[in-house]
Amino acid sequence: MIYWKTGHSYIKKKTFENNAIAGFERSGHYFFNKPIGRGYDDGILSAIELCKLMDTEKTIKLSELYDELPITYCSPTMSPQCSDHIKYEIVKKITSVFENMEKNEEKFSGQMISSLITINGVRVSLGDGSWGLIRASSNSPNLVVVCESPVSKERMEEVFISLDKILKSFPEVGEYDQRI
Repeated sequence: MIYWKTGHSYIKKKTFENNAIAGFERSGHYFFNKPIGRGYDDGILSAIELCKLMDTEKTIKLSELYDELPITYCSPTMSPQCSDHIKYEIVKKITSVFENMEKNEEKFSGQMISSLITINGVRVSLGDGSWGLIRASSNSPNLVVVCESPVSKERMEEVFISLDKILKSFPEVGEYDQRI
């Protein structure tokens, strides 16, 4: 799995550069390269390929495949206000906070930090599989905040509360467009 910057064009390009069969972006964009697709979103082709798969795999139902997917609890995309002039600098400072926590083996939201991905903002992954992301919006004067947990909805909310506590320490970060 390769993590990369959020955005249609970034994921499409990275999928092509890595000769990946498929690339997916959280907002719903997906790309299938050869031999399946042609490198762009194609809902009809996706449906045809799924039908082919189900035709050759007669021992399992689509509902059974669906039931095997892990349950996760994901927040909506939340966007606290932050000026275009400073949002990237604020994200750098927030990233430094997490890097220091990781270096000093401090817990975040009650867990040890298992990894930090800093390709596009900072995604902090925790020992229980939960994670939180803070990045600068590429098209509005906001930050982007997302949390997810395989544990429970309450655990996802705990991660958000911990992220929000860090965000509140920066007076340049304003109100959210929505909250959990």
